[in-house]
Amino acid sequence: MTSITKAACIGGGVIGGGWIARFLLAGIDVAVFDPHPEAKRIVAEVLANAERAYAMLTGSPLPTPGKLTFCETLEEAVSGADWIQESVPERLDLKRGVLTKIDAAAKPDALIGSSTSGLLPTDLQRDMKHPERLFVAHPYNPVYLLPLVEIVGGEKTAPETIKAAMDRLGPIGMKGVHIAREIEAFVGDRLLEALWREALWLIKDDICTVETLDDVIRYSFGLRWAQMGLFQTYRIAGGEAGMRHFLAQFGPCLQWPWTKLTDVVDLDDALVEKIGQQSDEQANGLSIRELERIRDENLVGILQSLKGGNGGDGWGAGKLLKDFEQSLWAKGSIKTDPDISQPLRLVDTKVSPAWVDYNGHMTEHRYLQVFGDTTDALLRLIGVDLAYVEAGHSYYTVETHIRHIGEAKLGQAIHSTCQLLSTDDKRLHVFHTIHDSASDDTIATAEQMLLHVNSAAGKTVSAPADILARLRPIADAHAGLAAPDGTGRQVGQKK
Repeated sequence: MTSITKAACIGGGVIGGGWIARFLLAGIDVAVFDPHPEAKRIVAEVLANAERAYAMLTGSPLPTPGKLTFCETLEEAVSGADWIQESVPERLDLKRGVLTKIDAAAKPDALIGSSTSGLLPTDLQRDMKHPERLFVAHPYNPVYLLPLVEIVGGEKTAPETIKAAMDRLGPIGMKGVHIAREIEAFVGDRLLEALWREALWLIKDDICTVETLDDVIRYSFGLRWAQMGLFQTYRIAGGEAGMRHFLAQFGPCLQWPWTKLTDVVDLDDALVEKIGQQSDEQANGLSIRELERIRDENLVGILQSLKGGNGGDGWGAGKLLKDFEQSLWAKGSIKTDPDISQPLRLVDTKVSPAWVDYNGHMTEHRYLQVFGDTTDALLRLIGVDLAYVEAGHSYYTVETHIRHIGEAKLGQAIHSTCQLLSTDDKRLHVFHTIHDSASDDTIATAEQMLLHVNSAAGKTVSAPADILARLRPIADAHAGLAAPDGTGRQVGQKK
């Protein structure tokens, strides 16, 4: 099995909450066990930020979110789960105890991942009766946006477990990297620890403030790292001669006494307060949740930018996002047996924080997005899916008239319907309506004309017989419906 149908998350803090959001937004049911009295509030706040970020990240047809269940016991949470993610505090004795309980209660073929940042999987699996299914699945915060997961096996971890874990990450938009040998802190945290150690000395020695240090990273090499990492960045720095020239030119400086990497800073009360005060000043009154939302917006922008890199093929994490979106389009929800006697109900969604403007209402371009999603759902229904488009043909929207009649507000559940007004071998004339899902009141309408095109030739052509055959029953059924109010209206026309 290469997909997850149910996940269990043991621990719902910063990392556990991120895993919960990642699974839920991938359409996976999640059972949670966390005895913290504020667990439900914390998870709800993380999930709200995740939903907001996903609304900005992709317009692909996301699956219906999974069902979230909070359980009274660990055993209840892991029952029937395919993937169990442990994210309890970083203490070996605590994690061992929790993982042993998970092992005893989980079904035989369940995968068990630990979110540890540096503990060895061999140490974690010591007391388990089925240690072969335990592995480290170390993600990066925020888990719902950053796609990397370090997969590390212990001495008793089965190779089949590693492969299964790697296979199941792709469908939820994540990239597993297998660390060949277990080592404390793995790869990512090893690198971060080196940078963090040096940064603490720079602050202690009053070389700079925390804000200056962060500016050095985010305005320079941080941007390079975001898309090329370390070694490929330095390969370019070597010029036409490449990496060998870079190493020959800059290798000797590694012997110079520049660094304090092997000297541990004393994090005494004075240094802790110094860093804390500078960090408070840097935050400038922004709450943790506000900082998280700013971080998410910036990450979305970077990921979207990288998605268009390399001549449109995508680059790095952007290519991963592009591939993930293509998989979403390929398996996007299609109404397999819709009621064609009425306007087709094709999109159900809600107004996310990312869609709201300064008036507190859904902003203008989001209406067009919902209408576009409605058109896409209709096209998938008649066979114009991603494979069809990649083969060289599609429908292009050539005219749109939107009327804003009501107001869609934050958190409001809305849905859209589509009525076919007319169609022939080249044209598709549709009327979309956005409704308030609670009252069914009309919020907005869009009348659109689409033309079937040969994308490569850039000209209108007749749709093939199989597409027209799928269209015809809908068009015949809708021919008997009354024309929707607003059909054919021009801008400013009186009722």
